[in-house]
Amino acid sequence: MRRYANCKLCPRQCGADRGSGQTGFCGESAACRIAFAGPHYGEEPCFSGTRGSGAIFFCGCSSQCFFCQNHQISLGDRGRVVTADDLLAMAEDLIKQGVHNLNFVTPDHFWPHIENLGRCLRARGHTLPFIFNSSGYQAPAMVAAYAELMDIFMPDFKFADPDLAHACMRDHRYPDITREALRRMVAAQGFLEPWDDDGRLVARRGVLVRHLVLPGYVENTRRVLRLLRDEFGPHLPLSVMSQFRPVETCLTRGLLDRTVTAEEYGQVCDLVEELGFERVFIQPDAGHPDFLPDFSKKEPFAGNLKRGGRRRPPADHASPQTS
Repeated sequence: MRRYANCKLCPRQCGADRGSGQTGFCGESAACRIAFAGPHYGEEPCFSGTRGSGAIFFCGCSSQCFFCQNHQISLGDRGRVVTADDLLAMAEDLIKQGVHNLNFVTPDHFWPHIENLGRCLRARGHTLPFIFNSSGYQAPAMVAAYAELMDIFMPDFKFADPDLAHACMRDHRYPDITREALRRMVAAQGFLEPWDDDGRLVARRGVLVRHLVLPGYVENTRRVLRLLRDEFGPHLPLSVMSQFRPVETCLTRGLLDRTVTAEEYGQVCDLVEELGFERVFIQPDAGHPDFLPDFSKKEPFAGNLKRGGRRRPPADHASPQTS
């Protein structure tokens, strides 16, 4: 818990005394909050497989992008406080349900809790892969600690344009910070293996980078793809997404206030091919609406109910809701 005092867990380096109840830039104190834990089928096939990815969605976020589709929990107050014992019970319940992996979504600002959980699970003999599912905006110095426990890194690379990064999440340093963090992730775990784009073989180790195409900013995507190709070569596994949906703040600001057009996404796919990337998930249908979350519901993703059939919901081991 001492690492929550004078908090330096993320690139904001805000120094909040989260252990004494102060909230950091991420919006969270040291009281670990989650919004959902359950088998999730909305990830790439190599993570969801046939039995789902064991997703645990943490509240708060160090990026604070105003357009976040998870804004109810990254920017809002949805979620509940859990203890270390709660987290362990949830994780073991997911494992009993047969998920392919444990998928820690937006984990960096609660890393002390997650590190403790991971060590407990390994000590109990659980060997399924752990996924660090993140914004890409991680403190590079923390990556070595993550890599001691995390088998798979699934970072975003949102912005190559520093001005766009500043407009969306108030830090023009995002491209440089994320590139350095990604270098260290790749050095630690390599590229994602095995690679199977239809989900018959579920990934066990390595790095896959996600990029969300933003409407009106195809040039930012071009810069991201060229940066990744120049830095890591054509074998880097990618997921290039077209699923952007404007949230209320987008409409209020008049920025990113529409979806991505077929023409825009077609230009992106043409560049992916031109640059020679060999391991790529694409999303020509703009994503299924059943996987747009509503965290006011016990099961935020309607698609999970359809894919999971009659699979029992995760047991609720959490403490009473506080927000």
